[in-house]
Amino acid sequence: MNEYHVRPIETEDVPFLWEMLYASLHTQGSDEPFEPEIVHNPELSKYVEGWGREGDFGYIVVDTLGRRLGSITLRFYHEQNAGYGYVNAATPEMGMAVIEEARGKGVGTLLMQAALEEARQRGIDAVSLSVDPENAAIRLYRRFGFEEFGMCGTSVTMLCPLHPVL
Repeated sequence: MNEYHVRPIETEDVPFLWEMLYASLHTQGSDEPFEPEIVHNPELSKYVEGWGREGDFGYIVVDTLGRRLGSITLRFYHEQNAGYGYVNAATPEMGMAVIEEARGKGVGTLLMQAALEEARQRGIDAVSLSVDPENAAIRLYRRFGFEEFGMCGTSVTMLCPLHPVL
């Protein structure tokens, strides 16, 4: 059985965040994959660039060998730099990705649990995200209470209201 450890994102994880940003770009099975440089386009780079600014938080899952398996980030935006899952300035947008060989093994669940618990502890009322409706991860998001909020281009914006756990 694999053992995983969840830890907060550290400065040395930023290159991995760029890798995970690229991994999060969903393409259909028959679509050509995106060029890796796409993550440096302004509409995508905002998800990682300058990581560690006030309000940023997130987690990395590592295995027993210290290998990074996935990341989850939460970051606040405003109307002028709104992300694809933007709802309002008080709602952080979540970004998550898991390396291909670790998918379906509970890594995403661990990341979601850690991030949503931290958001609750910080007194955040809701978390948003953007996902392609064909992405299998949408089932995970629904399981954690995310509901469809709207559309941005071809992606679904989802919102998870956070209520104190009693």
